[in-house]
Amino acid sequence: MNFILQPWHIVLLALSAMIDGERDKAIDYLLMENQVLREKLGKGRMLLNDDQRRRLAVKGKVLGRKALHEIATIVTPDTILRWHRQLVARKWDYSDRRQSTVGRPRLREKIVLLIVRMATENGGWGYNKIQGALKNVGYHISDTTIGNVLKDHGIEPAPNREKKTTWKEFLKAHWEVMGATDFTTVEVWKPWGLETYYILVVMKLSTRRIEIAGITANPNAAWVQQMGRNMIDCYDGFLLGTKYLILDRDTKFAPLCGVLENTEVDVILLPPRSPNLNAFCERFMRTMKSECLNKMIFFGEDSLRRALKEFTEHYHTERNHQGIGNEIIARGHEVGRTSGEIQCNERLGGMLKYYYRDAA
Repeated sequence: MNFILQPWHIVLLALSAMIDGERDKAIDYLLMENQVLREKLGKGRMLLNDDQRRRLAVKGKVLGRKALHEIATIVTPDTILRWHRQLVARKWDYSDRRQSTVGRPRLREKIVLLIVRMATENGGWGYNKIQGALKNVGYHISDTTIGNVLKDHGIEPAPNREKKTTWKEFLKAHWEVMGATDFTTVEVWKPWGLETYYILVVMKLSTRRIEIAGITANPNAAWVQQMGRNMIDCYDGFLLGTKYLILDRDTKFAPLCGVLENTEVDVILLPPRSPNLNAFCERFMRTMKSECLNKMIFFGEDSLRRALKEFTEHYHTERNHQGIGNEIIARGHEVGRTSGEIQCNERLGGMLKYYYRDAA
């Protein structure tokens, strides 16, 4: 039978040649790129970790020795193949399953994790202090063993750790006296059209309590200053007992900084474009918008104020908060009963719901 060359055969051959050509160009480029990187690194030995060796060994075994001689630039083909043989040997190594009574028994993982926890939670604790704390809970471990555990986990000795204060440690130490504030906006219908209203929120970070400090369509300097004076009022100011107040660099906050300048409240200005550093207040804004503001159309300032009052009450007394262990900030008289028929109550026309047990 004679083979008849069809037009599509020619197209297929051309495409195959084109693909092979592009692949060869890509390989040539990668070889040159590796060569340039090697030149930049110098002639010193390149140290690879176990994961990098494993990945090269797996790929190198597929290529074979001849192909490796042509393209390998980081290590020699013999090295890659040796790594592969070691991986095979490790696969069939069952020595860790043998019962052995020779040598010192390995430290239990539970104790290792406890040592690491004590060191990370207490920057000033040295080996002896950790040893004493372990003894208090029934574990008798030598200080040498504790030192080896910390070294294996990359934890520095106490003198070096004590000099470093993490943000987590700083926040935890000042948690009870920290507050945060921020603005958000909402559009309100007026007889002449839409008008932008500004909502000023202040929060106590330790309890997640919030206060709608002010609502206005004109957040000028005089208004912001008055809101600041309300916050630090010596009788019922929301910031009583607060030492630090986090706020961003919005120019609307400049008058507030002036009011707080000679008070016991120190202002912490965030770096530019860093909303994640005011994460708790930002998260509340998101919650308020998604559960209330974005689901309603407001006709006049009074309707906005009523909605925010209802939402704030729900937020404090009826809504669980994952940031404080899925608890309620301040339980209402209904929520928390353990006996009686389960009932459902609503706010804002059913947008906000909560469940409770009816009084018996």
